[in-house]
Amino acid sequence: MKYTTLPNTDIKVSKICLGTMTWGNQNTQDEGFAQMDFALDRGVNFFDCAELYPVPATKETYAETERIIGNWFAKTGNRDKVVLASKIAGIGDYTAHIRTNGFSKEALNEAVNNSLKRLQTDYLDLYQLHWPERDTNYFGVRDYKHNSDDKWEDNFNEILYNLDEIVKSGKIRQVGISNEKAWGTMRYLEESKKHNLPRMITIQNAYSLINRVFEGDLAEVAYRENIGLLAYSPMAFGVLSGKYVKGIDAENSRLNLFPRFARYSSKQSTEATKRYLKIAEDNNMTLAQMSLAFVNERPFLTSNIIGATSIKQLEENIDSINISLSDDVMKAIDSVHSEIPNPAP
Repeated sequence: MKYTTLPNTDIKVSKICLGTMTWGNQNTQDEGFAQMDFALDRGVNFFDCAELYPVPATKETYAETERIIGNWFAKTGNRDKVVLASKIAGIGDYTAHIRTNGFSKEALNEAVNNSLKRLQTDYLDLYQLHWPERDTNYFGVRDYKHNSDDKWEDNFNEILYNLDEIVKSGKIRQVGISNEKAWGTMRYLEESKKHNLPRMITIQNAYSLINRVFEGDLAEVAYRENIGLLAYSPMAFGVLSGKYVKGIDAENSRLNLFPRFARYSSKQSTEATKRYLKIAEDNNMTLAQMSLAFVNERPFLTSNIIGATSIKQLEENIDSINISLSDDVMKAIDSVHSEIPNPAP
C-alpha cells in the first residue's frame, strides 16, 4: 500500500480508501465485515461512509452502513487502526426522510451525535458536508445555470463557526466538503482564513476516466490551496470494469439495479468505455486496473475511494495501487478524452 497524509495534517491515510455505500443494500453485514477485514489486512486504513448510505437512499435503509461499521468496531476493537470519515446529508428530494434544516447548528449537532452512536465511536477523523445547500450544478449536470428562485442565503461563515464548536468538543478532528464546486470551495477557504475557523482539508468529488470535470477549475484550487481530492466513483458505477460493454454484467450489478444513474450508460459513455477497454487490453491490463491506476496517479489526489460488492473485486481494486501507467498509455487515454470529454459528469 502507498500512503499520504490528509492535507495540512499529520493524519496518515492509505491512497486507497474503502468505500462503503453498498453495505446494507447490495451487501450484508457479514459481507461488509469481510471487506473491512480484508482491506485492513492489505494496508487500507482509511474508510469513508455517510449517514445517507447505503445508496440509493431510502427511509428503510437509512444509516445502515454506519451501523454495520459500528458493529464491526465493537466486534474487532479496530477503531484505532482506522481513519474514519463520514458525512452529513444535504437537502434533496431523496433526503427528506433524514431532515430538512440543511447544515444548521441543530442539524450538524444532531447528525454528528447520531453518527457517533451508530459508529460506536466517540470521534470522527474527517467530517464532510455531503453536497451544497445552494442550487448549483452537480450530479450529472455539466454547466452552471443560475436559478433566480433559489432561496439560499450565504451561510459559509455560520457553518464553519458551528463546525468549530464541534471540533473543539473533540467529536470531529477535521472537516471537508463533497460534491462542491470551485466557488463554494474558495468561499469556505476564504472564511477560514479571515476568521480563524476550521479549514476544509479535502473535497470528495466524482472522478474517473469518463468524468474528469474536476480538472476544469477545481484541480487548480486543489494545487494552489492544498485541498486534497477524495475521488469517488473511480469505476463509474462499475462501467469501467468493462462488464457492460462486454455483456457479462450480472442482474444485480449497480446499473441494472439502479437505472437512474443513466449518465454512466449513455451512448457517449459507452463509446468512450470501449476505447479505454482497447487501450487497457493492448497494454495487458484489465480496464479496472487501468481506470483505478489512472486515478491513483493524479497529482491532486489524496485518496481513491474504491467500492466493491465482492472480495474478488476488492482485491483487484486494491492491487491497482501497484500499477503505473506508461507515457504511451497516458497519451492514448488523453486522446480519447479529447474526442469524448466527460461523457458522465
